[in-house]
Amino acid sequence: MKVSLKYYTIKYLIMILLVIIAVWAGLFYAYILDEVHDNVDDGLKDRKIQIIKAVYLNPQLLKNNDFGFNEFKIMPITAAEYKNKSRLYNKMYYMEYDDKDQPYRVLEADFIDQYKNHQRIVIRTSTVEEDELIYDLTTALIVLYILLVISIVAVNGYLLNKAMRPFYQILDKLKKYQFGIPFSQEDQNYSIKEFEELNVEINEMIDRNELVFYQQKQFIENASHELQTPLAIVINKIDLLIQNENLDKKNLTFLTEVKNDLRRMVGLNKSLLMLSKIENSQFNAISDVDFNAMVNKLVQNYEDFIAFKNVEVNVIEKGVFKAGFNQDLADILLSNLLKNAVKYNNEEGTLNIFIENNRIIFQNSGMNEALDKSRIFNRFYKQSSDHTSTGLGLSIIKTIIKQYPGWDITYEFEDNMHYFILMKNKSK
Repeated sequence: MKVSLKYYTIKYLIMILLVIIAVWAGLFYAYILDEVHDNVDDGLKDRKIQIIKAVYLNPQLLKNNDFGFNEFKIMPITAAEYKNKSRLYNKMYYMEYDDKDQPYRVLEADFIDQYKNHQRIVIRTSTVEEDELIYDLTTALIVLYILLVISIVAVNGYLLNKAMRPFYQILDKLKKYQFGIPFSQEDQNYSIKEFEELNVEINEMIDRNELVFYQQKQFIENASHELQTPLAIVINKIDLLIQNENLDKKNLTFLTEVKNDLRRMVGLNKSLLMLSKIENSQFNAISDVDFNAMVNKLVQNYEDFIAFKNVEVNVIEKGVFKAGFNQDLADILLSNLLKNAVKYNNEEGTLNIFIENNRIIFQNSGMNEALDKSRIFNRFYKQSSDHTSTGLGLSIIKTIIKQYPGWDITYEFEDNMHYFILMKNKSK
């Protein structure tokens, strides 16, 4: 699934932020716990000194063998048990208020009292509950993470929308641009240098493309015109020669074949010119086209051709096929479909044209085998041995359809009938 630039960056930013916060939380927890223990340990060491001093002043404290409200006790030990170093550790003790064990920091230290006896002092103090600390820290970090994500999405969205506005303007200009159609190239002042350079380069590229397009258009039109004229002259001269009564049958046949080839060249030249114009988007005007009315009109226009082939044509209107289309292209599209269905039909064959709301089906008899679906719409592909065909009729149809997103033309063969199905997007 494709996403816009701002959401693409936010996705990775959120994932990276989650990893950073998780690592930072672990380090922060270890640091805080170490600081807490360090401060508690300093306090315990100071209390040890104070209590030992108090013992020397008040020997009754040596009888304090249980933890009281002073949170220390003194126990006699042997000389062998005496250690000249303080020990610090964590231990759980029962706390009546909470009715459960709670963590304590404990200091053990040995000393020699004023009577030269070896004593051990144990001092404890309540410390932080690590599980509660973890829970509170995790809760705080989750809230912080959510707030950061919301803030980043909001700020990033606002800033990117503001910063990318020129980009969307340039993109919109490119979407609306079509070859051969003038468009406004108003000077735009962009605060971002890269967008300013992009706009300049795009304008220059469009100018170059327009120049090439114009030159190509002129060349095609001039070449077509220059070819049409000598071809027409040669055909007229051949017509004059054919009318010569002194020609024998062999020469007459030869000249007739030459004339047919020249007529095929004329048709080929016109078809190639038409393909070039379609591909160069020279048919841009769009209007509401009533395909039902156009099909019926074309059937009437081709009555002589249909009668010559002795084909039965039936127009079955099951719906109304209307769409935004170029009027000239629609005429070329339907004309080629109709001529193709009649030309390659059988003598006394059938052509049924089904018109529905979103498709038109040309169903015709003809060859008793299917055509090559993979090549039928290719240029210069001929579906029979007809030497008068240019092989461009169906290619022109496919080229026209490509100009309209959501439209399609397909071929099917079923029950010895050929189907050419023109479909438009239902939403169009």
